[in-house]
Amino acid sequence: MKKIFLMRHAKSSWKDSNIPDHDRPLKKKGEKDAKAMGKMLKGKKLSPDVILCSSAKRAKQTAALFKDAISFDGKIEFDDKLYMAEVSDLITAIKKAPKKAKSVMVIGHNPGLEALLQTLTGKVETLPTSSIAYISVPVDEWSDLSVDVDGKLKKLWRPKDL
Repeated sequence: MKKIFLMRHAKSSWKDSNIPDHDRPLKKKGEKDAKAMGKMLKGKKLSPDVILCSSAKRAKQTAALFKDAISFDGKIEFDDKLYMAEVSDLITAIKKAPKKAKSVMVIGHNPGLEALLQTLTGKVETLPTSSIAYISVPVDEWSDLSVDVDGKLKKLWRPKDL
């Protein structure tokens, strides 16, 4: 059994409409929420073994704040293919996770994360910014992950619920 944490990037700023979408930074609220979600997971003694992250600025900033808040000392892998990724892209990235990793966190974007959640669990849920979905998947190796896996949504945390 493996664990997947899906985290949507924190709230980003639309203040400057000249900034390309990929380069939009976080708002203060986003910074606060990303830290709070990291502290919440740390308090529950849940931590990913590896973090896969979109290359978008807002996702990278979310990962850095989360990493500090949870005291994560593992590796964060940034991947251009996770920017606005579809289900197939997300599964491909997760399948490449290190064999020894028991849990993987993906920090990315909607609608891909919500679609992956639904694909793996059959549940239709919204993932507002900074939300984290905790999914268990019945695979022994990450390479066995596919759209046909019957995962279970263990918990969904949204910043407003903290």
